[in-house]
Amino acid sequence: MTTTPERARRYLLFIAGMGGLLYGIDVGIIAGALPYLESTATLAWKLSTQQLSFIVAAVLLGSVLSSLFAGALADLVGRRWCMVLAGALFTISIPMIALSDGYVPLLLGRLLQGISGGLIGVVVPLYLAESLPADGRGRGAALFQLMLTIGLVGAAVIGLSQAREVDAVTQAAASLEPAQRSAMVFAAQDHAWRTIFWLCLAPGVVFTVGSLALKESPRWLALRSGAKAKAVDAPVLVRDSLASRRYVLPFLLACLVLALTQATGINSVLAYVVTILNQAGLPGATANTADVALKVLNAVMTVVAVVLVDRKGRKFLLKLSSGAIVVALVSAGLLFRGAESTQVDVRPLIEAQVRDDSLALRLDEDLLARLGARGSAPQQLTVAYAYGPFTNVKSLRSDDPLLPTVLLRREDAIHEDSVIGATLRRWRLNPFADPAEGRTAPLVIERAWLGTVPAEAHGWQVALAICLFVAGFAVGPGVCVWLALSELMPTRIRSNGMSIALLINQFVSTLIAAMFLPTVGFYGYSTVFFVGGGFSVLYFLTAAFLLPETKGKTLEEIELHFTGAGKPQAT
Repeated sequence: MTTTPERARRYLLFIAGMGGLLYGIDVGIIAGALPYLESTATLAWKLSTQQLSFIVAAVLLGSVLSSLFAGALADLVGRRWCMVLAGALFTISIPMIALSDGYVPLLLGRLLQGISGGLIGVVVPLYLAESLPADGRGRGAALFQLMLTIGLVGAAVIGLSQAREVDAVTQAAASLEPAQRSAMVFAAQDHAWRTIFWLCLAPGVVFTVGSLALKESPRWLALRSGAKAKAVDAPVLVRDSLASRRYVLPFLLACLVLALTQATGINSVLAYVVTILNQAGLPGATANTADVALKVLNAVMTVVAVVLVDRKGRKFLLKLSSGAIVVALVSAGLLFRGAESTQVDVRPLIEAQVRDDSLALRLDEDLLARLGARGSAPQQLTVAYAYGPFTNVKSLRSDDPLLPTVLLRREDAIHEDSVIGATLRRWRLNPFADPAEGRTAPLVIERAWLGTVPAEAHGWQVALAICLFVAGFAVGPGVCVWLALSELMPTRIRSNGMSIALLINQFVSTLIAAMFLPTVGFYGYSTVFFVGGGFSVLYFLTAAFLLPETKGKTLEEIELHFTGAGKPQAT
C-alpha cells in the first residue's frame, strides 16, 4: 500500500475521530439527561420503567437495525457516502429529541441516533483499516476510540453544567409552597435534558460536512472496479461468502470478542452511571461530577492504549484489561450486596394499601414511620408490581425534591399495541404480551423493599470500582474491539462480516440496556455487576487462549494465519 500524504492522512484521522466523537455522544449523552428525563417524563407523559429503558436502549436498537445493512450499504455506495449519511442522520435526530412532546417522537429520535451510530461503528473502522498501513492501523483505531471517549467526556460535562443549574433552581425554590416548588423544579429539569441534547448538534454537522471532502477507500475502489487500485499492490479482488470454510473461524472469533465486549455491561454502566452513583449514595451534582471524572479517566486511559497498542500488542492488553474488569465488577457487586442486604421487605404493608387495583402513596414521614423506617436518613422505597403479564418497577427516595408519590395504575403499566404490533399479533408473530390480558388482571405487588440510602462514602467506593472498570475497558476492549472487528476478517468478507459482528455486538448491548432497570428493580444492582463479572471471566479466557496476536501484521498475514496455507488474497 502506498504511503498516504501526511496532510491527507491527518485529515482522514480527524474526520474518523469525529465519527468516534459522535459514537461517544450517542452512548454517553443519555447519562446526564436520564435523571431529569425520568423525573419529568414519568409525571408529564406517565412513562413506565420499561419505557425509560427503551429510551436508553433505543440508540443501541438503532445500531442493531443499521448493522443489518451497513456492510451492504458500504459496498454499494462506498465508505465515504456511508459516513456522510451517518452524520446527516445524527444531525436530524437532535431537534427530533429536543423538541419532542411525548414518548413516541423521543423514542424515534433516539432510534435515529442509534442508526447513525451503527453506521459509524461499521464504516469508520472499516475505512481506517482499508486506508492506513499496517504500522498505523492500531493507532488509527485507537484514535477513533480516543475521540469516542472525548465524546463521553463532553456529554458528561454538559450533563454536569445542567445538573448545577438544576441544583441552583432547587435550592432557590426551597422556601416556596410545595406546589410552586414542584412546578419550578419540574420546569428546570425539563429544560435541562432538552438543552443537553441541543448542545450535541455541532459535532454532527462537522462530521457530515467533513466526510464529503474525504477520498474513497482504495480497497473499496478495487472491489468496485474489479481492477487493481493505485494504493493496493494486489490482484483483482472479488467478494466471497461468509460461509466459506476458511473464513468461519476468524468470523466467529470476531463475533465472540464483540459480544463479550458488550456483555461486560459497559454501555449500560456508562448510560446509567449518574443513576447508579445516586443509588450508591452520591447526591445530585456530586454524582455528575464523578461522572465527568470517570469520562476524563476513560479518555486518559485511551491515550495510554494509543501508546501501547502497537507496542505491547492486542492480546497482552486484552488479558490485562479483562482481568482488571473482573476485579472491578465483582467489587462493585459486593459493595451493592452489602447495601442491599439491609433492605426490609415491606410487601405486606404495601399490599394493604391497594384500592381498586391501584395504589397511591406519598413517601412522607407518616408512611415511612408505618413502614418501620428509623432515623432521619433518606429512605428509598422500591416496588415491583404487575397487571397480569405486564410488569413495572417504581423506585422513589424520600429526599426527592419533586415530592415523591408512589402511583401504581393500570394505564401506566399496560400500553396498547402499535399498528405494526397489532398486525403482527393477528399473524401470531408478536412476541410481547397481549394488552387484553392486562386489562382485567388485578394489581399484584410482587416485591417491595425499603432501605436507607447508602452513605456518601459508600457512593465513592462504588465510584472507584467503576473507575477501575472503565480504565480497564479503555486500555483493552475499548481500542482492541475495533481492531478485532476490522483485522480478523479478510477483505472478501470484511464489510458484511463486520456488519454481522457489530449486529451481534449491538444486540447484546441493547438486550442488556433494555433489561437493566427492570433487573435492578427486581434483583438489585449487585446482580447486574456479578453477571457482568462472569462474562468478563469468559473474555479473559478468550483473549488468553483463542485470540491471535495481530500487532504489526498486514491484513494479508492475518488472513494467512487462519487459512494456514496458500498465498493470501490482497486485503
